[in-house]
Amino acid sequence: MSKGVLKVFSEVAHLYELVNHVLTLGLDIPWRKRAAQVAASGGGTLWLEVCSGTGDMAVSLQKLAGPDTKFVVSDFSLPMISRASEKEELRTATISLADSQQLPFHDNTFDLVVISFATRNITPNRLRLAMFLREFHRVLKPGGRFINLETSQPSSTPIRIAFRFYTKQVVKLVGRMISGSKTGYAYLAHTVPRFFNAEALSSILYESGFSEVKFVTMTFGAVAIHRAVK
Repeated sequence: MSKGVLKVFSEVAHLYELVNHVLTLGLDIPWRKRAAQVAASGGGTLWLEVCSGTGDMAVSLQKLAGPDTKFVVSDFSLPMISRASEKEELRTATISLADSQQLPFHDNTFDLVVISFATRNITPNRLRLAMFLREFHRVLKPGGRFINLETSQPSSTPIRIAFRFYTKQVVKLVGRMISGSKTGYAYLAHTVPRFFNAEALSSILYESGFSEVKFVTMTFGAVAIHRAVK
């Protein structure tokens, strides 16, 4: 990811979870819980979360991990991953400071790779996004699962317009007021309406080498969980 994106997330790390809960009216909590359930249902003994941020999703995953499951949590922002490392629930996880564009792991390593609310921040470019997704594909074992939890584009025009208005006006203003960052939530508000809808992201996953791509949408299509297999 770019240095600009790194700066954005470093600025908001101290209040990132609080702002997310406020801006989503607490819905990000059940969204993550459901995605974690989808991810954990396939089992496996070695899991990886990329772009983990402060570790909210990692905590949900860790609660569902089996006794023999080893868990790696990675992010490219030191302030973010430092906060994740402080969580009691992640005391047995391996914490890795890593850029998702070039992960420091061997091919065919993990049974599960998860990313939540970070894919849209990687790049809005379809070809470059496929390149990142191929990196996630690389570190998965054959038959391993990739789970993507991300904002999406509601299919209903009125709901889509309302969603984009809320994102542009409320997310930018309230995020700045709570976090104190002038640029952080302006950037995040900018990425949401420009990300792919669920069908388009499914197509990109296939282009990246994945198979058996399925998705489920939540909250009138504003959020989607994708599951794909290597």
